[in-house]
Order: sequence, then structure tokens, then C-alpha cells
Amino acid sequence: MPSGRRGKWLTLIVWLIVVVAAVPLAGQLSELEKDGLTVELPRGAESTEVAGLADRFDEGRISLGIVVYVRDSGLTAQDRAKVASDIEEFATLAAGAVEPARPSEDGKAVTVLVPLDKQDSTALADNAEKVRDRATGDRPDGLKAELAGPAGNSLDAADARESTGRALTLITVVVVAALLLITYRSAILWLLPLLVVGVSFLTTQAVSALLAKGFGLTVGGGNEIVVTALLFGVGTDYAMLLLARYREELHINEDRHHAMRTALRRAVPAIAASAATVCIGLLCLTRADVGFNHTLGPGGAVAIVCGLAAMTTLFPAVLVLLGRWVFWPRVPRAGVAVKNANRLLWDRIGGRISRRPRLVWTGSALVLTALALGSLGLRTGLDDEHLVIGRPGSIAGQELLAAHYPAGQSRPAEVISRAANAPAVAEALKHIDGVAQVEPATISTDGELAATKAVLKAHADSAAAARTVDRIRTAVHDIPDADARVGGPTAMAQEKAEAQAHDRRVVIPLVLVVVFVILIALLRAVVAPVLLMATVVLSYFAALGISWQLFQHVLGFPAVDTQVMLIGFLFLVALGVDYNIFLIHRIREDVGHHGHRSGVLSGLTSTGGVITGAGAVLAATFAALTSAPQVAFIEIGIVVAIGVLIDTFLVRSVLVPALALDVGPAFWWPGRPVGPDTPAQAIGTAPGDAVAVAVSSGRRTR
Repeated sequence: MPSGRRGKWLTLIVWLIVVVAAVPLAGQLSELEKDGLTVELPRGAESTEVAGLADRFDEGRISLGIVVYVRDSGLTAQDRAKVASDIEEFATLAAGAVEPARPSEDGKAVTVLVPLDKQDSTALADNAEKVRDRATGDRPDGLKAELAGPAGNSLDAADARESTGRALTLITVVVVAALLLITYRSAILWLLPLLVVGVSFLTTQAVSALLAKGFGLTVGGGNEIVVTALLFGVGTDYAMLLLARYREELHINEDRHHAMRTALRRAVPAIAASAATVCIGLLCLTRADVGFNHTLGPGGAVAIVCGLAAMTTLFPAVLVLLGRWVFWPRVPRAGVAVKNANRLLWDRIGGRISRRPRLVWTGSALVLTALALGSLGLRTGLDDEHLVIGRPGSIAGQELLAAHYPAGQSRPAEVISRAANAPAVAEALKHIDGVAQVEPATISTDGELAATKAVLKAHADSAAAARTVDRIRTAVHDIPDADARVGGPTAMAQEKAEAQAHDRRVVIPLVLVVVFVILIALLRAVVAPVLLMATVVLSYFAALGISWQLFQHVLGFPAVDTQVMLIGFLFLVALGVDYNIFLIHRIREDVGHHGHRSGVLSGLTSTGGVITGAGAVLAATFAALTSAPQVAFIEIGIVVAIGVLIDTFLVRSVLVPALALDVGPAFWWPGRPVGPDTPAQAIGTAPGDAVAVAVSSGRRTR
């Protein structure tokens, strides 16, 4: 329908209706986002249950801001006057009483606890910002002041997410636009894929809002950053692949409608198959325990489906409507042979690979293996100080607290039990090694539960704190009928690490099996999928090896975030198979017409340029994640960008064609590409000549 004389108009009308309906729905998405903490926690974990029970307590409805004031030489009378004045201002913002300042034993610091209402996330952010601005403004010289605690953490996270979203979108658009301009050298053509991706993004938000309302889809704000990079990269890739086939057909067909119809028929199966592979790979994340992973799967799949729909209907309709002039100044004309440096380059590359394919693929595999060795000694798990770039206020405040108060003062362990057993829980906590103090229990609003907090002697993300939490669990679980559950930051970090290990054990094999089965179904072969999966996995470990060396020796990251291993693997396998499908689909088509060897070389020549360009765009969109202050996003962006570049310029362009040539027709075992085999000479002396290829393939021109 998008390529028809009337169908293109109908397609545009349908999409106009979709956009009009999507605008108000997309605006509601932020209101449907779940609390970031509970979304990201492991499903079913003990610490997650504790976090979920917070609303049953009065204090669970507040976010505590801990304002810390420090003077290294000791607080002065002027400092104390500043604190007293601030407390009066804090009282107008707080959701409860603001207690008097708590001095440290060394006399160099005081803390003020400011309870803020967290029922309205917007109001919480506004009030937390006002508390921070008041504390850090008009200070006597030499007095340090920072906002820490849950309210400070939430404010810094919200600031980081907002700045990341704006920067990522802007950088992505600029980078993709630049690459499209370089690729097509057209005054208008570069803009069309970006506009259609924008429509896809709007549609994704609207569909996500509908699914959240009607079917309980969990919406997490942190996922949007990764999904944005994925949608821009994959959507632009699909546009470039369709454009390449459409331009090829315009050199054969006088009628642009017929050219687009043929381009869609030949390109969409590969695009749809690759989109299905990415979607199914993402949906494997629904087997994950970590909330971020679990919610990313459906959210990413929705984005891919919306991108596929827009790029295979709206984009071709717009191209056909605008006509050939969108390619200006290099307008494709029917019957005019295409000879450009790009296609001739890939013709020469194919020729060199074909001379010694076994040497080429073994050499390539050895290079990838050597790069993969760089991942030896890789460490996972970032501490609090390395979660973000720089020192946001909440981290600086935490450091001040740790220097003048028990290290776990602002991030205590929390035990929720039956109210009747609260005294027994408190007594047990007092005798546990590593507990600095036990705060009085608070009772839930219904009187059934009690929350008892234990301040740890060690820093909350230290190994010593983790051992203390283990001792707490053992002690309170042994109290009869207490039904005690342990939560708090240390317990959360422990269980998140355990859940990430579970997700890697479960999801990675599942993704490999699912993608392998999809490749068998698409290619109707076994040998080719085995070899292709091997190249994808080897490419992933090579990317991980390079990235780990960069993290350690260039960026100064002490470890890899626990989410990077799984998310990086999923994206590189799914997207790597994407390029496999684009390449092998074209090779399989050409092998059916020209025989195995000539078909492999012809397919490489035809797709080498567009796959390289698409890979560069995809790598650039993920590289844009390095603009984020969160180290996890920076690491995901680097791993995926490096992996895509390796996959594009070495694996897909050199290693896979060499393997296909060396294995020979057995590459397609037990099936074989359909189509009449013709002598290799039928391709002609100029594989870059689209008309010659078309004629030798038996395709009619109009």
C-alpha cells in the first residue's frame, strides 16, 4: 500500500491520525512511571519487599533529606546561626517536624533531618532543590553544606536523568544527521529518516502509555535513555537499508511506484526478520529478576515494533510522494548504470577475500580472540563513589557524613517485622557485631508491622557492611513468629548483584537459543547459523576486552556495572544478528541466481556500503550514551558502540564472507538457496553496476 498511487495517500492519512492521537497519550507517560527504586530492585527479593512495605508507615511516605554542615576547624557561632536560620526555612517545606540539629562527637559537623513528602514526585524534586539551595547558599566562608540521604539521591538522579535525556536526544540527532549527510550528500534526504524516527518515538511513548494503563506494563524512567538510543539507531538502520534497495530499483525502473514496490518486496523480509529477532531477544529479558532488565524487555520491543511499522509504511510513502528529486544532486535515473567508489571498493575487498578465504577468516578470528583476552581480570559491581561522573551533592554529602558520623548513619539497615516482635528484633540487633546503634522502632499505620533501623559501623557499600547484613539476616530470621525481612541500601546491593548473576545465567543462554532457532528458520540451514552465532559471540568478547582496558586505563572506572554484561550481550547479539540477516539474506538471494562463490561476492558488494553506513550510525547513537553522567550508561554505550564497529567493519565485512567462501555450498546445509544457478561470468565485469546485476539476475526493467 505505501508504494501505490492511492495507497501512499491513505498511508499518510493513517499516520497523521496516529500522530494526532499519540500526542496527548505520550504526554501522560511520565505520570505513569513507577518509583525508580522499586522498579529497579530484584523481583521477589527480601529488600524489595521491605521497600514495597514502606507505604504502610508514616515515614514511608516521606523522603528524608539529610543536610550536613561541616567546618574542618570546628563549627563557629556564625555557622550555628546559619543552621538555625535554615531550619526555620526547612520547616516551611517539610512534611513533618524538623528536629534540632544533631552535632557530631568531634564538634566539626551537624546534621539536620528534613522529611519531605514523596507522594508527588514533582513536588518532592522542587522541595528538595529548595532545601539544597537554602543550605548551600549564603554560607559563611569555610563552611561546607550538602544535601544527602534519599531526598538528595533522588534529586541528583532526577537532574542526571533530565540532563541525560536532553543531551542524548540532541547529540543523537546531530550525529545521525551528520552521518546521513555524509552518506547521501543530499540537501533533503538526510532529514526524512530523522523525521520518521521522531514519529516512531512519539508512537512508542503513546503505545507504552496505553499498555501501562490497560495491561499493567511497568514504565521505568531509566529505560527511556537506552530505548531512545536503540530506536534512533535501529530505525535509521532500517531506513538506510530500504533507501539502498529503493535507489537500486530506481536505476532499473522508470516508475518510482514500481521501484518502491519491488524494493519493499525485497528489503522488508530482511528488515522484518531482523526486527523480530531484536524483539524476541529483548522479550527474553522478561525472564530476568532485576527490575531494570525486566522492564527494558517489553519497553524495547514496543520501540522496535513502532520503528519497524513507521519505516516500512510511512517512510516509503513519503519517499514515493516526494519523488526522485529527494536524492538531489545525485538523482538516480532508470537505465543509467551506477558506478561509484564505494561499490568498487567492496568489489576489491571481496576479490582479495576470495583469493585466500581460509587465511582471512582464521586471521580475523585470531585478532578477535586476542582482543577478547583483554577482558581477563574484569571486575563487576560499582561502589557508590563511582556510580556517576564527578561528585554530585548527595555523594559529597555522604562523604562528609562518613567522615564525622558512623559510616552507615545515612543509609541504615532496616528490619520490618510483626509489631509484637519489635522488642525482640531490637534486642537481637544490639548484640550484632558491626551495628553501631539501633533506632527506636516505628509502627505501621495499621499497627501490624514495625520497622527497626540499625546504623552500621561500616560504609553501606563496603564488604564489611555486607557481612554485617548477613549477620542481621541470620539473627532476625531466627526470631520465632517475627516474619522479619531485612532491607536497606546494603541488602539491596547484595540482592541486586545476586539477581544480576541469575539473569546472566538464565537470559544469555535463552537469547542464544532463541536467536539460533530464528536463524535456522530464516536461512533454512544449520551450518550457517552455527558459524554466524560463533562470530557474534566472539565479537562480543572482543568488544568487552577493548572496553575493559578503556575503563581501567583511560576512564579510571574500577569495575563494570553489573547491568553492562547482560545488556551489552543482548544488544550485541541481537544487533549483530541484524547485520547477519541483512548480509546473508542478500547473499542467499544472489547465490540462488549466480552460484555460491559469485553470489557471496555479489552480496558483499551490494550490501557492504549500506551495512557499513548503518553500523556507523548505530555505533554513533550508542556512543551518545557517553554524554550521560551515570557510569552504567557510559559503559553500556562504549561496549555496544565498540561491538557494533567490530561487527560492522571486521566480522560482517570480512570474517563472515571468508567463512562462507571457505565452507562453500555446505554453508547452506541441509538446504540450498532457491533459484537457477548461472555461471559466475554472468555477473559481468563490474559488480558495482546495478543494471548489469539486474539483467543477469533475470529482472525485467520498465
